[in-house]
Amino acid sequence: MNLVYTGKTKDVYELEDGNYLLTFKDDVTGENGVFDPGANTVGLTIEGAGRAGLRLTKFFFEVLKEKGIPTHYIDANIEEATMTVKPATVFGQGLEVICRYRAVGSFLRRYGRYAEEGQPLDAFVEVTLKDDARQDPPINEDGLAMLGILSHEEYKVLKNLTQQIANVVKEELAKKDIDLYDIKFEFGRVEDGQIVLIDEISGGNMRAYKNGEYIEPLELEKQMMA
Repeated sequence: MNLVYTGKTKDVYELEDGNYLLTFKDDVTGENGVFDPGANTVGLTIEGAGRAGLRLTKFFFEVLKEKGIPTHYIDANIEEATMTVKPATVFGQGLEVICRYRAVGSFLRRYGRYAEEGQPLDAFVEVTLKDDARQDPPINEDGLAMLGILSHEEYKVLKNLTQQIANVVKEELAKKDIDLYDIKFEFGRVEDGQIVLIDEISGGNMRAYKNGEYIEPLELEKQMMA
């Protein structure tokens, strides 16, 4: 295996058959020891977070597969905390796409003059550039097109997929009486140019609440997989 990328929460290896292997770490994003799915730094290490994240990712990716929603997922090995995926090319140097159902996190920090904490949002989609040095600046559809990162047509596909996938996650969480406040996705193009979901769907990239109380990533996995 050839190590091709070291990320905050996982490492990526190229396999001999052209596919890739993601290894999930126990590191999670945050600041000063406090978890934050929107943070640009590793804030803490939680033992078992890697496998917990992979269990949820495997669960959600397999639900999406059943529904015919395209992803890069092939299979997963929970014991080894690894996931095999198809190769995909990211947009530009990487985008993060957030779907928001409640006003929390960076949305509230930016728009707090107009928004109240926790107020409902209608699957609001926003895109940010993966750029730690510039704190992942938000960018709109026109900006993406003008900079040659994403065409207007691709943006429409991206937005539609984001809302579709977020709704699937929301419905699955609701089966356990858990509310999804927001969730972050990554997308890429596979060999035929199709836009697919990549990376992961875990407690580390969403905010989920039960009876108004935030659920930590490890606890979320326990409640969902119980």
